[in-house]
Amino acid sequence: MQPLRDSLRPLKSLTGTPPPFDPSAAPDNPLDLFVEWFTHAVEAGQVEPHAMTLSTVDADGVPDARVLILKDLTDDGWWFASSSASAKGVELTANPVAALTFYWPAVGRSVRVRGTVSRGSEDENARDFSRRGIGARAVALGSPQSQPLGSHDESEAAIELAARELDAHPELVSPTWTLWCVRPESVEFWQSDAERKHQRLRYGRQGQSWSTTLLWP
Repeated sequence: MQPLRDSLRPLKSLTGTPPPFDPSAAPDNPLDLFVEWFTHAVEAGQVEPHAMTLSTVDADGVPDARVLILKDLTDDGWWFASSSASAKGVELTANPVAALTFYWPAVGRSVRVRGTVSRGSEDENARDFSRRGIGARAVALGSPQSQPLGSHDESEAAIELAARELDAHPELVSPTWTLWCVRPESVEFWQSDAERKHQRLRYGRQGQSWSTTLLWP
């Protein structure tokens, strides 16, 4: 394989324009700062600002990661959804801890969340599933996510069958569809600097309140 070093070296990085940030004036609650930073990313035109990397740990202690969409942010934490039978669902059931990573290059910012994970209620899961488009619901109903697939035709046939079932019974809900919430134990905010003098502010949970710590770049 041809090494990528020569192709990687000339690529530019940290080209975004961060808004002003004074860590000493940061709010007491990291969720408030997250909303502020998320809003800045949206206003700056960041593509898919709600995309995030979810990291979990499998039964052997090996980390796993994938990109998915943020569903909500409440006082409880950050919410996302998936099948409980998927790889991430199985991992979260066995070891309910996770990390989330957001990166918004348009504003040169990133947020890292680490914490414990809980499930939504049966009613919450059903409501979330019902809000999805019919195509997305058909895929969730007809696909054993993360399992080996024999052929694309097999997948198309299963999804088509599920779509017909939904057409006949719109109230159908996938029994494995699950909302998950990451309750944060730590949240780190990172703002880039072209000269690598990055600013890092970490919140750590202290009972019902939070402490803040500045970190070296």
